[in-house]
Amino acid sequence: MLGEGIKKLGFGLMRLPKIKDSETIDIEHVKKMVDEFLSAGFTYFDTAWAYPGSEEAIREALVKRYPREKFQLATKNAAWINCKTKQDAINQYETSLKQTGAGYIDFYLLHNLGDARTLPFEEYDLWNYFLNEKAKGKIKHLGFSFHSTPEQLEEILKKHPEAEFVQLQINYADWESHAIKSRECYEMARKYNKPVIIMEPVKGGMLANPPESVAKVFKDAEPNASYASWAIKFAASLDGVITVLSGMSNIEQMRDNLNFMKDFKKLSDDEQKIIIKAREELNKIPIIPCTSCNYCAKVCPKNIGISVSFNAMNLLTLYKNEAAAKNHIKFFVVGQGHKTADECIQCGACEKACPQHIKIRDELKKVAGELG
Repeated sequence: MLGEGIKKLGFGLMRLPKIKDSETIDIEHVKKMVDEFLSAGFTYFDTAWAYPGSEEAIREALVKRYPREKFQLATKNAAWINCKTKQDAINQYETSLKQTGAGYIDFYLLHNLGDARTLPFEEYDLWNYFLNEKAKGKIKHLGFSFHSTPEQLEEILKKHPEAEFVQLQINYADWESHAIKSRECYEMARKYNKPVIIMEPVKGGMLANPPESVAKVFKDAEPNASYASWAIKFAASLDGVITVLSGMSNIEQMRDNLNFMKDFKKLSDDEQKIIIKAREELNKIPIIPCTSCNYCAKVCPKNIGISVSFNAMNLLTLYKNEAAAKNHIKFFVVGQGHKTADECIQCGACEKACPQHIKIRDELKKVAGELG
């Protein structure tokens, strides 16, 4: 399998430490993290053109300081961000090569495919362009990251058998989620024999501090284990996984991750039962029972991003993380061209279409009040 020799913990470079009271990445802190990561035998680093300052930071902290053959570097192309021509997308790729200084990219990803974000890669024939770059040795392995439905994932996998791997959002909270569909997407990738790289195993850090009832399940089972350790080991225990990316933001988080992943063993059957129990506790917390069928969206005259607004509200309810909930609105509602909850005209067409009989108008008022 691709990545056979890569250990099951990867360093995600999206949330790097910042110098106090600034947005500047703390390069010296990153150097210490890189040193400890490599010293523990881990070698996979994941950045992206779209992560501000990340590619430059890893050039200084890693590429300039270690032999190139000692690590694998992944980065990504987001052709759906401000790319009006094929050359704009190619410029992103060339910028990544320059900013990382890596000479070649071990794992190059078409970034965040799904919905309308897939289209530029097709329209600009970028799959073939990057295959040519692979033939030149500038890219070692070509794949894509994905945030959408298993049906869309299958369309891409059928159309592009040349994809060598898929990067998916997988964690125990989203495993049976109607919105994220982690399990179904994972099973689709495996159906097409694609190895998987896992992102968001701790759900943007939220599973490192889960709701009290969920935390109790883990503490009763293993008092000395961090909550993050359960989340990461759940993901790493799946078959066909190259590595699990953890977006570590400081040396303390890294040391915790290295401690429980250095001699990683898959979760036992009893430990898997603990994960199931934790998920059951999570599911007991009352949230908006939206299944993201989007029948409401088909009849909404204002194009309100109803289901994704409810997903954001559920994040707030479950994890008390207002920043994450508002970011969800920013990316999946506004960023996808939908109107926000405060623009609802209260016509009620959505409620007639909803198979879950949700009082959508009332819930949208709550979203507007809490996250508007």
